[in-house]
Amino acid sequence: MEILGIVAFVVALLFSVMVHEFGHYITARRYGMWVSEFFVGFGKRIWSVQRGETEFGVKAIPAGGYCKIEGMAPNDEMPEGEEGRAFYKASTGKKLIILGAGSFLHFVLGFILLFTLFAGVGTNQVLPVINQVVPDSAAQAAGIRAGDEVVSINGKRVTEWYKDVEVIRESQGRELSLVLNRNGEEISVNASARLTDIDGTQRYVLGIVNDVGLKRSGLFLSLKNSATVTQDFLTESVKSLGKLPEKIPALWGATVRGEERDANGLVGVVGVARVSGEAVGSEKLTPMERLATFILIVASLNIFVGVFNLLPILPLDGGHMAVAIADAIRAFFARLRGRPRPAPIDVTVLTPITMVVFVVLATLTLLLLVADVINPVTLNL
Repeated sequence: MEILGIVAFVVALLFSVMVHEFGHYITARRYGMWVSEFFVGFGKRIWSVQRGETEFGVKAIPAGGYCKIEGMAPNDEMPEGEEGRAFYKASTGKKLIILGAGSFLHFVLGFILLFTLFAGVGTNQVLPVINQVVPDSAAQAAGIRAGDEVVSINGKRVTEWYKDVEVIRESQGRELSLVLNRNGEEISVNASARLTDIDGTQRYVLGIVNDVGLKRSGLFLSLKNSATVTQDFLTESVKSLGKLPEKIPALWGATVRGEERDANGLVGVVGVARVSGEAVGSEKLTPMERLATFILIVASLNIFVGVFNLLPILPLDGGHMAVAIADAIRAFFARLRGRPRPAPIDVTVLTPITMVVFVVLATLTLLLLVADVINPVTLNL
């Protein structure tokens, strides 16, 4: 099962990458640009087919994918008569839409996965089903039994236990009317919560311990929860990227000196694949809990990758967006001075900077790869 989880993660990752590239492809085509290639993988071409102007295909190394938009730089050659379709000649707004479309679709995919989780699979919640009745408690005195399901409290139907339980906690010891489902039959009982010390806090309780399990949410609540969690993932992704430099020493120590790996530290693709495999293969989780964990991992990864790609450094999409914005600023000041629009910034001139960033990212990727292999992060599921 663990191997199945790793394979599923690799497939999900490749799919996410292609969704990213499709964002660039569909917006570039929408604005009349020439997209000459759209490939899964890199290296030697295994298979391809020509559809209109674009060659679609698969390459030997399944490490991502790309779509090639012609005319990214002023010195790129364009076919005669097609010069106006070059990317660098597009307006700043169109450039930003095309460059940002990949990350945008990562966010959309993350949101859809979260919605699927909430509405289709369910999330672990405290259920209104009673797992245990505390001896000598108000619940035992009222005849409540393990296996009973609380249908309503004081005439109000129970829908979300974590909210509905507040009626018990705020009862001040007054008698409560409960409707229970016992073996398919509804029965009514009355019970008065007792003031009890719970971890140093005085709280009115009946003395029941509830089951915990997966529960699906309704349409509107799923939409709301998906939006909330997406926003939380976005915020945490930004914070994680901001803390990245300070986490590198710990990663170095875990890789070179064999120090204990920080579960909240940096993890590479291999590490995430391993964690996914561990989650899917865990015997401590039910099949649906495994699926829920896997979906959550893939959703969070998509949102993180979307944020990462927006960093204003070349060769990332955010770096190209920064160049487009710089072009627009230069053009704005040129207009103020009554001068013609300056020539677009040639990104090939920035190749040395791009190479430095590439080397840094490649080194970090290699360090993560080694750490994930020799000192992996585990969930202990």
